[in-house]
Amino acid sequence: MDRLDNTIRPYAWGSPTAIPHLLGTEPTGEPQAEMWMGAHPGAPSRTGRGTLVEVIDADPEKELGPAAVAKFGPRLPFLLKILAAGAPLSLQVHPDLEQAREGYADEERRGIPVDAPHRNYKDANHKPELICALTEFDGLCGFRDPLAAAGLLDGLGIDSLKPYVDLLHAHPEDAALREVLTAILTADPEEMSRTVAEAATACTRLGGAYAPYADIAHHYPGDPGVIAAMLLNHVRLQPGEALYLGAGVPHAYLNGLGVEIMANSDNVLRCGLTPKHVDVPELLRIVRFRPSDPGVLRPEASPDGEELYETPIDEFRLSRYVLPEAGGAHDLTRATPQILLCTAGTVRAGEHDLTPGRSVFVPAGEKAEVSGTGTLFRATVVA
Repeated sequence: MDRLDNTIRPYAWGSPTAIPHLLGTEPTGEPQAEMWMGAHPGAPSRTGRGTLVEVIDADPEKELGPAAVAKFGPRLPFLLKILAAGAPLSLQVHPDLEQAREGYADEERRGIPVDAPHRNYKDANHKPELICALTEFDGLCGFRDPLAAAGLLDGLGIDSLKPYVDLLHAHPEDAALREVLTAILTADPEEMSRTVAEAATACTRLGGAYAPYADIAHHYPGDPGVIAAMLLNHVRLQPGEALYLGAGVPHAYLNGLGVEIMANSDNVLRCGLTPKHVDVPELLRIVRFRPSDPGVLRPEASPDGEELYETPIDEFRLSRYVLPEAGGAHDLTRATPQILLCTAGTVRAGEHDLTPGRSVFVPAGEKAEVSGTGTLFRATVVA
């Protein structure tokens, strides 16, 4: 096993205290948004053998296993993170695999630099993801029923929102949602800014179901994404609960600490709550305009103590072990690569003692015996 030394990303929306509190370190006063564990070229984990990218590149089949290399190629197909949201992240969607390949090839043909601010596709991969709450965790996920969204907007009592309310009563539902989101994102910026300001005041006054949107408007004054966010389901996860975000599902994380795992991609189409580029035509091509339940996941326990978060994709598989004080050792050896992350207590993984926030990389097939008292997340692949 390789103990991992991981990079913390200081994005502006990050909590200045949540990750330091987990790690038992002093806050720096700066935001600490994400800690990355994996072989993403932007911030690969470091080991005693070099970066995890260098370790895998030196012998992919040894580190990843023949089955994983045959299925995903000579790279680790997932990225594991600790995510600490102190403010709302951008409202966004991710493409499916075919859309990502088409979009990436098109931007390559047009010669758009990969680091250009208006570039949508950084790679040719999709980006399904899963967030598992370590604390209470607030987010937005998927479209509300259009009539419920209409009721929420109508309850603000703002004349400029009446056309959206009327549109949401139209049929079919997918066309109504598409038309309203398009209207919000293409509205006159000055008029929309005034509408958002009125909505922020009303949300603050009304509280209750409107409170999350008052907070969003506080962080993003005048942003049309504030109104777009009201089309989505608000969900509050309890520790141990999770959300799976598939292709085309609009979502945003609002507040809380969690373990996130995703396919190794940077492809994001933004809908709002951001100063970054919003490509409305491409966004509308990717979004799936279907009302849906957020689908809160709770882990399925197996006799050996593994609690698995079921998802429909193979690039990652996330589970956890809650190890009791009197428990014996667990053999986690697999023929696929693993990252083991401690989030509570002290867990012995091979020869490494893991405290909260500490992690190890386990090459495919390497003996992986764990013991101790605490909570351990296990990230691997299905191959």
